[in-house]
Amino acid sequence: MGLFDKLAGWLGLKKEVNVLCLGLDNSGKTTIINQLKPANVNMTNIFIGFSLFYFCSLSFTVFDMSGQGRYRNLWEHYYKEGQAIIFVIDSADKLRMVVAKEELDTLLNHPDVKHRRIPILFFANKMDVRDALSSVKVSQLLCLENIKDKPWHICATDALKGEGLQEGVDWLQDQIKTMRT
Repeated sequence: MGLFDKLAGWLGLKKEVNVLCLGLDNSGKTTIINQLKPANVNMTNIFIGFSLFYFCSLSFTVFDMSGQGRYRNLWEHYYKEGQAIIFVIDSADKLRMVVAKEELDTLLNHPDVKHRRIPILFFANKMDVRDALSSVKVSQLLCLENIKDKPWHICATDALKGEGLQEGVDWLQDQIKTMRT
């Protein structure tokens, strides 16, 4: 970070936000990030990729965390630095909805997340797939109504077409701005 970037940060002109993008493998996390980031940002995603992009006055650094079972235990090393979470669910994968709920419960009960009012954006992805569950049904299966101490929002999305993503990012941006004022 250069001197002018630091000065802008001190003056409150530039707000940097670390966002964790979590979810099971094949849920669409990387596709969503690729839809959101500017075309000129190049990201290599081996285990944990990250992208830096801007929305209005916010600078988002998004950490795309691997959702494969053997790597999910690495998520917790990033919780402390995360200021917002995007949790992506494959709405067409009914069999692994229970696993997604278990991972969400583990996240919500982790000491670095549990006592913080960190906004969580849920993307109920793959709405283009026949027989995909609605965002309301995904919300019910994940028991999102039980999240009382954190702002959360769920959006039905089709990451391949980019549908539903802007609504979610707008909500997340509003939450972050509210938290910083």
